[in-house]
Amino acid sequence: MKGYKYLLFTGLLTTTLACNDFGDINVNPNSALFPNTASLITGAERTVGTMNAQVGPGGFNIAPALYVQQFSDVTYIEDSRYKTINFSYNGLYSGPLVNLQAIIDQNTNEATRGLAATYGSNGNQIAIARILKAYVFQYITDRWGDVPYSQALKADQNFSPAFDKQQDIYNDLFKEWKAAAAQFDGGKAVTGDIMLSSNATRWKKFAASLRLIAALRLSKVDPAKGKTEFAAALADGVLASNADNVQYKYLADANNENPLYTNYVRSNRKDFALSNTFVNYLKQVNDPRLTVFAAKNLKGEYIGAPYGVFPAPGKAQDYSLAGAAISAQTAPVNIMTYAQVLFAQAEAVKLGWITGDAKALYESAIKASMQQWLGSSYTDAALAAYIAQPDVAYSDAKAIELIGNQRWIALFFQGTESWNEWRRTGYPSLKPAPTTLNGGTAIPRRLAYPTTETTLNAKNYAEVVTRQGKDDQYTRVWWDK
Repeated sequence: MKGYKYLLFTGLLTTTLACNDFGDINVNPNSALFPNTASLITGAERTVGTMNAQVGPGGFNIAPALYVQQFSDVTYIEDSRYKTINFSYNGLYSGPLVNLQAIIDQNTNEATRGLAATYGSNGNQIAIARILKAYVFQYITDRWGDVPYSQALKADQNFSPAFDKQQDIYNDLFKEWKAAAAQFDGGKAVTGDIMLSSNATRWKKFAASLRLIAALRLSKVDPAKGKTEFAAALADGVLASNADNVQYKYLADANNENPLYTNYVRSNRKDFALSNTFVNYLKQVNDPRLTVFAAKNLKGEYIGAPYGVFPAPGKAQDYSLAGAAISAQTAPVNIMTYAQVLFAQAEAVKLGWITGDAKALYESAIKASMQQWLGSSYTDAALAAYIAQPDVAYSDAKAIELIGNQRWIALFFQGTESWNEWRRTGYPSLKPAPTTLNGGTAIPRRLAYPTTETTLNAKNYAEVVTRQGKDDQYTRVWWDK
């Protein structure tokens, strides 16, 4: 009888369990089912800061700053001699892109929209996430060319995404930035936005400015579309003063400090100094920004490190490291500046894309850059003397070269953007390192894919190499003609 009762009780318990939803029985009640979107956006923006801190530990950012010779190696003369060919973008996909997609998904899906709205209106969060997601994708495609895009970020739905053509990616990025800017809804501010403090006006200007710069990238391969997109972006309202500059601001905190400070001070490595190419040019044109960009060496001089020379002819103290405005613990990094936007407009006038005064825009761009870097030390008299010099004075016949040279200066410590503009225009005129590694014969034009693609995504990797060209540092991306 007792056994029967036990079996009956077991049967009733089983029935009860079967009739109730115990799908969450193994869910930890102290662990959130979904990460909060405020943390996700902060994390993504921190990575955007790292992407723009061109020199520092960790590596994948460093190459372009060396390729355009704003910096040079000091002790280990390898990166400026093009030793590394394959670079990994895996961390960008698994880090900020996944986080930004999660923000979009949580604010879109009915089941999670309410919870996500705790950290800002759904529309505002989606808008910021889409702008940044498109920004990171542009950063990736500009470096590697054709990359996974439309099939990326699908998690277990697709572990082997195809590579989209860069042209198709660019066409979609223009749409993304415009549509994202239109999604700001005037609702609750976004928590966790440490870049622009959920200021919709500033985000819209940033998105339009990204479209402007991206449009100019098409000047050699699709000038008709470039012209159309450029004019549309300008009409929507781009950065209009240095107050609009988009920066990532580091903190007096070892966990979120400027990477150059980490390299120079915390690690005491001092791996990178300004290159002699850059310093000598600034001396040639008597550029007052040199005193901000560079620190004096032990002899009290501004001396650049010889670019790509092996073995190293000196020690770190012989050369000019980056100045405090660049390398202090809390020194910010620039993501988009007013000067950059003005140089783009000056070039667009020269190309016939928009009407205006190319000379005035060129000089205004130099002024904006000097004011940005010199601060209270800036004077109109110094600007007038500077732009009157033969190597700086505007000439319609040499407009593209002059704009290119001055943009290279203004984009100091924005190595990726400087490299992009050098590849597109050929200015400034640079020579490769005197002794190169791994068969290098010229300044690299792209980064080769991460080696993981050859094994984990072999079929699609083979297809993209057949279509785009050899997977090395000299196969040019679509817009680089």
